[in-house]
Amino acid sequence: MNSNPSSPVAGVLADLHCHSLCSDGQLSPSDLVDRAVEMGVGMLALTDHDTLSGLAEAKLQAQKYDIEIINGIELSCVHNGMGIHIVGLGFDETHAGMLAAVALQEQRRQDRAITIAERLEKKGAVGVLDEAKRIANGGQLGRPHFAQALIDMGKVTNMAQAFKKYLGAGKPGDVKALWPDLEEAVKWIVDAGGVAVLAHPDSYKLTRTKLKLLLNAFTQAGGRGVEVVTSTMESSFTQRVSELCEEYGMLASQGSDFHGPKPWTELGRFPNMPSQLTPVWSHWQ
Repeated sequence: MNSNPSSPVAGVLADLHCHSLCSDGQLSPSDLVDRAVEMGVGMLALTDHDTLSGLAEAKLQAQKYDIEIINGIELSCVHNGMGIHIVGLGFDETHAGMLAAVALQEQRRQDRAITIAERLEKKGAVGVLDEAKRIANGGQLGRPHFAQALIDMGKVTNMAQAFKKYLGAGKPGDVKALWPDLEEAVKWIVDAGGVAVLAHPDSYKLTRTKLKLLLNAFTQAGGRGVEVVTSTMESSFTQRVSELCEEYGMLASQGSDFHGPKPWTELGRFPNMPSQLTPVWSHWQ
């Protein structure tokens, strides 16, 4: 990681993937902007999961500083039965299609949360929905909130145990939401004038051949960008995805995927983007 981070945005450090309390982050949008400024970030995209509810607060707070806020969101979708995350950047947040899409995604998340709670209550976690809502503090409910609720209720002692016993794959709280297909999620972003970026491609654990198949589908749907640098991406994978970025003529994006203060992830703290790539911000600059 960089101790003295830099970015090709005319000397401005860009972090184009982070989360606030409005989804599964730990900081309010205002506190997130404050921390970004403290970390030297000059261009920030708040990309909460399936919601735009934090954007207005982030933009208001940013008026106190010399920092540019880019409209962002991280949309959940599926491709060939696999969950995929698509980051949308630089779109019109007032676009009717985008607003309708966000409302649909938020409803899907609410329905999923209710089902998770019902299943956990059958396992003895009575009142877990109210506890998870308290922890989420008005943000989108996700499994991490239920995990913390289980800890606070004394059902488990830590996050790992919560997922191993209750929320991980095949467990009672492993509820699949009815997410849209990748093509539909990309269309929402493109129709609103934004750039669709494949988020954290290393997290899908795909072979090079399968990653290329995913990129084929993504670019055919209108996707234009891919994250080549994140806080946790291995340098060997950055090299691999950079080569694919060039091969497909895609725009390169970067971001911490910050959720909260952790030793392994911090706003603006990630390796430099390979210099030969075309950065995603060239789309709107």
